[in-house]
Amino acid sequence: MSLLAPGQTCWRRERAGRAAFLVDTEAYFNAVYEALRGARRSILLLGWGFDPRTRLFPDGETAADTPDEVGRFLLTLSRTRPDLDIRLLIWKSALPISASQEFFPHRARRWFENTGVHFRLDDSVPLGACHHQKVLVVDDALAFCGGGDIAVDRWDTPGHLDDDRRRLMPDHDCHAPRHEVMMMVDGPAARALGDLARERWHRATGETLAPPPLATEDPWPARVPAALKDVAIAIARTEPAWRGREGVAEIRRLTLAAIHAAREVIYLENQYFTSPPVVEALAARLAEPDGPEIVLVSTGQAPSWFDRLTMDRARSNMLWRLRAADIFGRFRAYYPVTAGGEKIIVHSKVSVFDDALARVGSANLSNRSGGFDTECELAVEAATLDDQAQISALRDRLVGHFMGHTGDAVAKARAAGGGLIAAIEALNRGGRLKPILPLKLTPLGEFVSAWHLGDPADTADSWRIGRRRERLYAQARAFDARELLHGHDWTAPLISGGSPSPGAGDPTPPA
Repeated sequence: MSLLAPGQTCWRRERAGRAAFLVDTEAYFNAVYEALRGARRSILLLGWGFDPRTRLFPDGETAADTPDEVGRFLLTLSRTRPDLDIRLLIWKSALPISASQEFFPHRARRWFENTGVHFRLDDSVPLGACHHQKVLVVDDALAFCGGGDIAVDRWDTPGHLDDDRRRLMPDHDCHAPRHEVMMMVDGPAARALGDLARERWHRATGETLAPPPLATEDPWPARVPAALKDVAIAIARTEPAWRGREGVAEIRRLTLAAIHAAREVIYLENQYFTSPPVVEALAARLAEPDGPEIVLVSTGQAPSWFDRLTMDRARSNMLWRLRAADIFGRFRAYYPVTAGGEKIIVHSKVSVFDDALARVGSANLSNRSGGFDTECELAVEAATLDDQAQISALRDRLVGHFMGHTGDAVAKARAAGGGLIAAIEALNRGGRLKPILPLKLTPLGEFVSAWHLGDPADTADSWRIGRRRERLYAQARAFDARELLHGHDWTAPLISGGSPSPGAGDPTPPA
């Protein structure tokens, strides 16, 4: 039975002739440059952030007469190809967030005024929510989806080098090493992402865009080999219930279903880890004598003070819960560092379940990514032995690159040691994957983490933190994955609109 059910755990399933995983932003920006250069009909970009000063080739690989700043590059394309329809739809971020990014993307509007590039800021979300989808579609023939935005503080290589001057920003400071993952697809799957982007554009502007004619040229970047061929790609979303539109929780449903379907290993690579329903689902698997290994890779410490106050402290409670549930020693949480010991920002949102299911998208393992913000991800299930090998290779490559090893080395260590945790412990001699330990919380930290401040689950509790706590833990207690996998009522929301009264046998929610 497939976990990828349209209308249940995903929006649509469409074929892709080719699919590739782009590990770290060097690979993503290289592919973006090639794709944009080959665009003939349309370019559609959805983003959380955008900075036109972003260099796609900070190591200077482009031709001398070709700009590598993405804003200048798009303007050049609009002048030289007047029939090319270029549209950028970026979240209209709150001023405190915009201020931390030199007031981009707001200032980006001036770059594109009275030009052929249509730039819009999108605030069509509830107060406090954000548009977090990161999607780029070229000619409806090639599309990218994942965790990365086109911004000046994103570029890095899989080496995550210390003091890499190519991470230079416009203010001449170097940003911290950063890990991102994107997925690239072609064919009908790319066209479906074009439909998603056009629907967002319509909601934000009222303008209806027609799909472009079918492409006759192949926009696939020549330097990127396809990891998977002729596969079904599922597109899953999160959308908040707002202004008469029903909420969409496909990503959350798929996360819970995949956790409960895993048999050997669950690999989670994510910026945040604060969702009680997800953690309770993982805890239930750890309690099984023959359940899967669970490996989490996240950032050692969030780069912003607000996230350190809210998300890091909530994560600490989640780690305590899983450490208590881990009676068979199958859970590990790590943060990566460079060879010189600097923390690497893990901004990717990747999950791999056994060698059967791989997911790459924008959604964090947080409450808000499950029902309050907009999110989009791609998922692929293995249909052949070759697919299984490629999904396993993705996980091994991701784990290995943090330690300075190849994916093949991780695969051999897994075979020798009998699992992913054993492989990490055998290869991590340099200590570049360090354990994430729960924090000792102050009274303020305990309050913030217990009530999930800054991390609402949906619009019903966005300004009612008392209701949020009750509903989150009631949902985590009541959820039965067996129903989800076998005959669950998919039309019912995972978090009910009411505030259920705890039964006599219900445990007290953890603080």
